[in-house]
Amino acid sequence: MIAQDGADYATAKAKAARQVLGVDRPSPNYLPDNLQVEDEVRRYQALFQGPALAERLKRKRQAALEVMEQLADFRPYLTGAVLNGTAGEHDDIHLQLFADSAKEVEIWLLGRNVNIDISETPHFKGGRHDPVETVSFLWHKETVHAELYEMNDMRGALKPRADGRLQRVDAAGLRALMTTDETLEQDE
Repeated sequence: MIAQDGADYATAKAKAARQVLGVDRPSPNYLPDNLQVEDEVRRYQALFQGPALAERLKRKRQAALEVMEQLADFRPYLTGAVLNGTAGEHDDIHLQLFADSAKEVEIWLLGRNVNIDISETPHFKGGRHDPVETVSFLWHKETVHAELYEMNDMRGALKPRADGRLQRVDAAGLRALMTTDETLEQDE
């Protein structure tokens, strides 16, 4: 469901629980955690999508880098499937921006004739924090969702994950990741 249809993890888990267990809200210990799901998505993609996935990921990461460079004043960080390497054809680019005001980002985009849609996204720190404004727009035929955080949220954003997996990277980190990917492609 995730690799083929672009379902998010929560929706895919809920559908699987209905199909396999026959319940809408199973006990959490019956479901795999998101890291286990991500690992299975990787296995599926390696088996069924191979070179097409690598090309799609390269294209999406290049578009992400370009938009991050344009939005450099707002300290952009890449997150999600484009970062972790599981981006399928339905996955969009997800950025986290840090600015004094969400309006700064909106004005910057509108001043460059970028059509934006505004919505809300849950805060990366969890449910006890208010949702953050998110601007969505097209960038070179790729959909970008930019979550707009306040500057003081940056402290919590830069904490590394306990499992060692990348949670977010800035433009320099994305360039390094893309260079590593190119090196691996040349070695194959």
